[in-house]
Amino acid sequence: MPTDIIMPQMGESIVEGTITKWLKKPGDKVQRDEPLFEISTDKVDAEIPAPASGVLQEIKITEGTTVGVNTVVGTIAIDGESAAPPAKAASAPPQSPISQPKEEKKASAAPPPLPAPSADATPRSVDNAEEEARSSPLVRKIAREHGISLAQISGTGLGGRITKQDIMSFIEGPSSRPAPIAAAASTSRPAAPPQPVPTQQTAPPPAPAAYPGDLVPMTNMRKLIAKHMIESRRTSAHVHCMYEVDFTRIVNLRNKHKAGFEQRHGVRLTFMPFFVRAAIIGLQQWPIINASIEGDNIRYHRQINMGIAVALDWGLIVPVLKNAGDLNFLGLQRGITDLGERARTKKLKPEDVEGSTFTVTNPGQFGAVFGLPIINQPNSAIMGVGGITKMPLVVTDKDGNDSIAIRSVVHLTLGYDHRLIDGAVADQFMALVKKTLENWSEEVG
Repeated sequence: MPTDIIMPQMGESIVEGTITKWLKKPGDKVQRDEPLFEISTDKVDAEIPAPASGVLQEIKITEGTTVGVNTVVGTIAIDGESAAPPAKAASAPPQSPISQPKEEKKASAAPPPLPAPSADATPRSVDNAEEEARSSPLVRKIAREHGISLAQISGTGLGGRITKQDIMSFIEGPSSRPAPIAAAASTSRPAAPPQPVPTQQTAPPPAPAAYPGDLVPMTNMRKLIAKHMIESRRTSAHVHCMYEVDFTRIVNLRNKHKAGFEQRHGVRLTFMPFFVRAAIIGLQQWPIINASIEGDNIRYHRQINMGIAVALDWGLIVPVLKNAGDLNFLGLQRGITDLGERARTKKLKPEDVEGSTFTVTNPGQFGAVFGLPIINQPNSAIMGVGGITKMPLVVTDKDGNDSIAIRSVVHLTLGYDHRLIDGAVADQFMALVKKTLENWSEEVG
């Protein structure tokens, strides 16, 4: 029996997912755990691996379709079984009577008169057949509705296949449009030049360009981000406090150790584990900030599961470093690096994006002095990291003498839910984070 390909559940609260791209086509061989298709949910964009080795027999759910979890989206004929021919597995739509006459019931019966073609039906030509082979029924339907010839669109899918994103980008672009197909049907047009067929797609297609005056639909991920940000604002009583931290000690420490750290451990030394470690020390001292509200109750979490916000070209995602309080500095750096790389390459697993108890976000990497982040539900707090800049500060020596010096400074912001966390607690937490960073004594390795 063929093996079913299932829409996975990508988080505890996720009930559906959108198939954004199939990486194989019917008839292609696949290996178990090889990336098979890409999905998008409100928590993660991910590549889903094949559940078995064999041949992709059928694609049941086309790209751009949203379905519930546990839905069968395709089938794989496992090794040793016969797979359905690719043409059948693709489940092509019924064709017009002109291109596919009905089966004759009696050989001696006269053929019935053919119905007149509809307004959008044209005799199949070599060009039409080629276009259908390079596109899905949904793409062809969109093309008919907008009067577009698929021959004028370069496909970015495997084998030059035209995807929904390709045709939507063509429709939404500001360039001049060709005359509708119906209007041009009365005149013969030359055969379309053959489209170049890429041998391998090395990078995802770029997002459609937007220009002043364009109306561009939101991606599924952007719609879900917007929904959750509004829900968080409505749920939590947001308050923010900001602390200025003399970061000179850590900047010098990183500059001293970063080359040797990478040589010894095979991973770059970044600033993020310093902030995460300082937050962990603060959460251990003030566990209410690591708690969450459940109805009229407070859930004090046993572990510190650190959400690390990662900015992607197509949105924002928060993978989770589980049991972060049990990790040493090297373990934090390795975990943060691993989550960031897998988020950017769509390799995250469902368990990687659920269960956070506190979140750190870093708008400072893009030059922001500080930010006022929105709480990542159901967390009760989020710490924002600003940019590291040099500025003059008043420095007091051990004898109490003041002087002005150039120091590396970072501004940290805590966004917290005032329903659960009092201002005094939030300030004491941040004061401890500041003290930990300014007086760093932990071995970096």
